[in-house]
Formats: sequence, C-alpha cells, structure tokens
Amino acid sequence: MLFITMLISFLGTAGIALPYPVLAPYFLDYPANELTHFAGINPKLLLGIALALYPLGMLIGSSFIGALSDIYGRRLVLTITLAGTTVGYLLTAYAVVIESYPLFIISRLLAGVCEGNVSIARAMAADLHPHIEKVKAMSLLFATVYAGWLIGPLAGGYLMIFGIGWVFGIAAIATLLTIVVVLFGVAHRVERPEENRSLARIVNEENSFRLLKERDLWPIFSFYFIYTMAINLFYEFYPVWLVERLGYDSQQIAWMTVVITAFMIFSSLIVASRLIGFVGQFNSLIGSVLILSFSTLALTFSTENIVYSLFALMGISIAINNAVTPTYMSDRFGHFGQGKVMGLQTSLFFLANVVMAILGSLISMLSVNATLQVASGAFLFALIWFLLSGESKKSQSP
Repeated sequence: MLFITMLISFLGTAGIALPYPVLAPYFLDYPANELTHFAGINPKLLLGIALALYPLGMLIGSSFIGALSDIYGRRLVLTITLAGTTVGYLLTAYAVVIESYPLFIISRLLAGVCEGNVSIARAMAADLHPHIEKVKAMSLLFATVYAGWLIGPLAGGYLMIFGIGWVFGIAAIATLLTIVVVLFGVAHRVERPEENRSLARIVNEENSFRLLKERDLWPIFSFYFIYTMAINLFYEFYPVWLVERLGYDSQQIAWMTVVITAFMIFSSLIVASRLIGFVGQFNSLIGSVLILSFSTLALTFSTENIVYSLFALMGISIAINNAVTPTYMSDRFGHFGQGKVMGLQTSLFFLANVVMAILGSLISMLSVNATLQVASGAFLFALIWFLLSGESKKSQSP
C-alpha cells in the first residue's frame, strides 16, 4: 500500500507541477495577448490572481475532501476528485487556446478544488502505522511528492516550446494515469458504513476547519500557517525573481526547480528520518526553519554563482520540516480522524497560498527582492511564535 500511495502522490504532483515554471514567463515575457493583458490590467496582478485562485480552490476542496475520505473510503473520493481535476486542466488548455482570462481562472479554480485531495495521500500514509513508522512513511511519501515537483516542472519547461496549452493538456493525461492507479491499486473500503447523513450535512459537520474549535490545536497549527505563508511566498515568486533579477526563461526556471526538489528527495530518503531520530523533532524543526530564513534572505544579496547552493540548502531544510510537522500533528491529533487532521493542515497551506499570492503580487510590483525578504521574516516570526507557545514544550517531551 505504501508503494501505491507513493505512486499516486508522484503522478498527482507531477500533474500539478507541470505548468509551474511556465506561468511567470507566459504572463511577463511572452507577446501580449487577450489573456495576459485582460482589461488592460497589469500582467503581474493578473498573474497574482491566477496564482491565488488555484490554491483557493485547493483550500476549499481540502477542507472537506479528506474528511469525506474518512467516511466514504479513500478510493471513491480520490477517483471522483481526480476526474474533476482532469476536466479542470482540459478547460484551462482550452482557455489558453481562445485567450480567455475569465475561463482560465475559473478552470484553475475548479482544478484546485479537486486537487484538495492531496490530504488523502497523507492520511493513507498515516493509516499505515504501526506497520510502518510514521516519520519514515511521511518521509517516503514526500520524497515522491518532491519527485513529482522535479519531473513536472522540468517537463513543463520543455513542453513550453509547443505552447502553454500543451502543458495543461499533458497535466490532464498525468491525472488520468493517476485515476488508473487508484482504481487498480487501492482497495475499496467504506470507513464508516453506518453513515446515513446527507452529503451536504457531512461537508458542513465534518469540515476540517471545525477542528479549530479545539484550542489544543491552535499553537502548532498557527505556527504552521505562518510558516506556510513564508513557503508559499517563496514558491510563488522565486520564478518571478529569477525572471527579473537573473533573466531566466522557463527552461532555466525548471532546472532551478530541479535543484531544490532533488535535494528535497535526497533529504527525505537519506537525511530526514535519521536526523529527526538523532536530534529529535523539536531541534529538527528549529534548525530547518532557521536555515530557511537565512537562505531566503541571502538570495536577495546573492550572485548567480551561489544561487544553486542556496536552493539546495533550502531543499534539504524544507524536506526535514515536512517530515516533522505532519508526523507530529498526526501523533497528537489523529484521534480526530487522520483525513480531517491532514485536511486541516492542507487547508491552512492553501489558505496561506491564497493570501501570499495576492500580497506577493502587490509587493513584487514595488520590488521583487522584497518578496523574498518578507518570506525570510515570516520564517523567523513563525519560529519565534512556536518557541513562545506551550506547544514547543510538548514537542520536547517523550
């Protein structure tokens, strides 16, 4: 089952990541068209809106999709949402062909809602405990996620020569392959066969955000929200920074993404679980966030010669934190339902993504360096928040 979970994560993530390196060059460097200059609006703002609506959809979807999989089973919910994702990608490709910005952002929103199913893979990894240690399962799962982020952008960067529409079309094919894997590789199992509530009532009552009424969750989840605001600001706007500061094209952005994701994979497979086992979850979290804050700030003063080294260092640190945080959340709060807990984590990630896509687009119009400097400060603030909360003491206890 772990292999199937990893394969689902890889194919799904590759589909998500395929268009990632092409949007900034398409909006900022390519000849003007009706889509990229819709209603005479600044292309940077149009890009920010497009970047924001996709994670907004994922925020909406992840708030209830994970909980639905706790009830109706992982396979059924995965299959339905993956089919919706495929439709979203095909509509996005069509929007590019007819140069319709409204259809482009609507289809990105639809795909995003269905891609809220990423929380299901994390829940499936947590389900494997005690057969597989959670830290190991999460590390391996995220290794395949990073592999998807490596292969997807690289493929997208090179497919761009055929047109951006082809990029979204290939993403749809990757999603279809994921459906096949789910249908043949995941056993059908209804988690709660006694369930007789309506779907609307379940979505309302089992929404992951309802967990926030549990005050014990606030310290770690608020830290995670601030941390992911920093991560998302970096991820959404380092392609813009590479375009404006270093003059990179889509293929060069793709290779820079390869660097950071390759070191994420290396860290997940070799470093993360061993380091966490040796120094503990608390010290691993502290060290990884400090390094991320330093590295992001250092980028704004760096030359092209050391950019690759900083991206590598960030990749290692991100992988360590991604192994620590969901494992800790699962251990502490899994009794609420693994799908619901992972759904809340995913929802907060995408809420941060929405906020920073809009805020980052405004900051970038003033200074693209400022987007990375704000990200660095947010990493540091998240760490200080965590250290001042009671949760930091609990994380150090046996």
